[in-house]
Amino acid sequence: MDTGAVAVLAGIAAFGGLLGVLAGLFGLRQVRRVQRTGVCVAALVKQPPGRTSDGSGRPRPLLQFVTEDERVMEIVCPVAPTRRRPLTDGDRVLLRYDPADPRTVVVQGREHLGLERAFIAGGAAVLLLSLTLLTVA
Repeated sequence: MDTGAVAVLAGIAAFGGLLGVLAGLFGLRQVRRVQRTGVCVAALVKQPPGRTSDGSGRPRPLLQFVTEDERVMEIVCPVAPTRRRPLTDGDRVLLRYDPADPRTVVVQGREHLGLERAFIAGGAAVLLLSLTLLTVA
């Protein structure tokens, strides 16, 4: 490959890596902001209507809670249930919601920050790879 093609490839990779890092940082920032400034409430876990009996397709459960200003909110759970920690119909979970936008929630103990950290690490790796390509070319 000639130097110009490598530089273009490195530039595209650097842009993609930067987007990955920024997406991960934004996700971490949102979770920490809601944890710090959000209102803590108990939410009721409800299974969405039309759930199949064999469990195929497994839609995420709904969370129903009441805000400080007495509005009843019902949102899709931001985290999927796992075998170790299932979210069954009728369970109660603690969550924090953003008072400015009650649809923005963080379920206590189920933050799963691994995805955001993976975006940061993957983006940084691609960014370093693109810088390496530029120095070699």
